[in-house]
Amino acid sequence: MAISVSAREVVQALGGELIGSPELQITRIGALEGATPSTISFLANPRFEAQLVRSRAGCVIVAPVYRDAAATRGAAIVTPDPYLYYARLTQWWVGLTRPATPAGIHPSAIVDAAARVSSSAEVAALAVVEAHAIVEDGAVIGAHCFVGAGARVGALSRLAARVTLGAGCSIGARCIVHSGVVIGADGFGFAPVDGRWEKIEQLGAVRIGDDVEIGANTCIDRGALEDTVIEDGVKLDNLIQIGHNVHIGAHTAIAGNAGVAGSARIGPRCSIGGAANILGHLTLAEGVHISAASVVMRSILKPGLYSGIFPIDDNASWEKNAATLRQLHALRDRLRALEKKT
Repeated sequence: MAISVSAREVVQALGGELIGSPELQITRIGALEGATPSTISFLANPRFEAQLVRSRAGCVIVAPVYRDAAATRGAAIVTPDPYLYYARLTQWWVGLTRPATPAGIHPSAIVDAAARVSSSAEVAALAVVEAHAIVEDGAVIGAHCFVGAGARVGALSRLAARVTLGAGCSIGARCIVHSGVVIGADGFGFAPVDGRWEKIEQLGAVRIGDDVEIGANTCIDRGALEDTVIEDGVKLDNLIQIGHNVHIGAHTAIAGNAGVAGSARIGPRCSIGGAANILGHLTLAEGVHISAASVVMRSILKPGLYSGIFPIDDNASWEKNAATLRQLHALRDRLRALEKKT
């Protein structure tokens, strides 16, 4: 939906110091490069400072250090954290432009008589809500979604089309779950017997806190005995695998294609780079940050940034090489000491 708002309206909604005409009309949010006179943009990275001067953006969100530079070129909003301001601007903008979803149950949806769906919630076309499931106030269940028996969707949470929420699993308030997500599939549990595998029934569920966002086609397995737990504010990208009985602490973020094996515990305020893997039954302390494509093979109990990629090899050779690699720093120091003696 096309809209036009004034610079005054933006500042009234989000704060900041406005420089320039409060009547400037804004029709879009965009990058500095390629902006038009009705675009509002932002400068959050000093690398793009050169673009500020030549940008045609009608209004630019900047930090106080760029106040004068921005003022010489036109309208600006000065704020301590332009990137945060930009994030909140996008939320406000979507609130203005996204069509309101009508409350109610679509005639083609199947809602069990024993389910409890708030009168202010929406259940879209061809969705299924099974017995004793709860859909709270303002929640949205998208088209073709499945909400299993006894599951719960918290207030104002939004399930996009084709989300599966398994039986007994719960999602907190204000969560966003994108298309293709599967919450509560069986964990990968099998007992070896006579050269084959015997299934271990997965008896736990998945508990997801408030303000969690889960990207498209991510899978979160139910626990084997206890629940898999995703705490408040966690952000999961697309195509992530979370194994059974994993526990992810509040406000941790995990980028796409990462995998977390069963029973791993990740502390709060961690970040896991894309395509990183965390082996099962390990612990990551609060504030641990893992670089992209790293493989975590041991618990990390001290905050910090960790990286590690090592070529695959037969296991015996790999273990020998890895042990040698860990000694390289000490060997270097010994070699330098010997060189000084000679």
